[in-house]
Amino acid sequence: MSDYRMDHGHYAWSALPARRPLRWPNGARIAVAFVVSLGHYEADPPAGTYDPPTFKPPLRSMPYPDYPTVTHREYGHRVGIFRMLDAFDAHGVRATAAIDALTAQRYPRLVEECRRRDWDIIGHGVSQRRALTDAMSETDERAYVRESLDAVTKAAGRAPVGWLSPEHSESRRTPTILAEAGLSYLADWANDDQPYLIGPEKRPMVSIPCMRELSDAHMHATRKIAMPQWAALVHEAFDILHGEGADSGRLFALPLHPWCIGQPHRIVYLERLLAHIKAHEGVWWATGAEIATSYREQVA
Repeated sequence: MSDYRMDHGHYAWSALPARRPLRWPNGARIAVAFVVSLGHYEADPPAGTYDPPTFKPPLRSMPYPDYPTVTHREYGHRVGIFRMLDAFDAHGVRATAAIDALTAQRYPRLVEECRRRDWDIIGHGVSQRRALTDAMSETDERAYVRESLDAVTKAAGRAPVGWLSPEHSESRRTPTILAEAGLSYLADWANDDQPYLIGPEKRPMVSIPCMRELSDAHMHATRKIAMPQWAALVHEAFDILHGEGADSGRLFALPLHPWCIGQPHRIVYLERLLAHIKAHEGVWWATGAEIATSYREQVA
């Protein structure tokens, strides 16, 4: 156990009721951010990389090259993302796009679509089947992070300020390596309803906790929760957080995946969610970078 009474020292433990009130711009009760994962799903990741076990037999029924899964994921890049773009455009909402190196290199059209809408574009690893892990050397992990950031910077024309790891994977070094690479925020840790500081004391990042449990991929694709029930749960979560935000601002950061929510039989649930949130006062529609900046100004 560390001095923080946890099994790591990346941040200090903090009880929500003991914190000073968090204030969002214009007195908003809640900051709303959608984190759209544009990650490439390789058919055959290179030898020596860590392929998450959820992507391999027996948890996946098909052996290499598993084209059913590969092409299902590819649907998000070819079709699903464009439905999502239309839905966000219709409501005037800017999202945060997590883009990995292979997507940045192989699908420049997607990067340009996000740039044109002034979305926040953040690092997302090299591919979704190359996870970060303690089995990597520090040298290899630093090279991995640099490869990811360089590819996104080249495609987007600006360096990312945020990061979401493939499958939320990290080693014990990752927050420090990301901070030293110049990143301002991290979206891997799903442990709060408000941002907090994470990483090295001399240059901490802002942790923006994504609602991993309510992710479309986790709830629907993995846990097989029916979409109407998923929608009801997401609406309820927003309503609770919006109510709690009257005393101290709350965060609603929802991860979404074009291969899942971008399907024709699911997109309506995103459209309904956007309309539900729009019907409330005191909402700050924000990107990850904007949330990190606002929070950092309050704790400086």
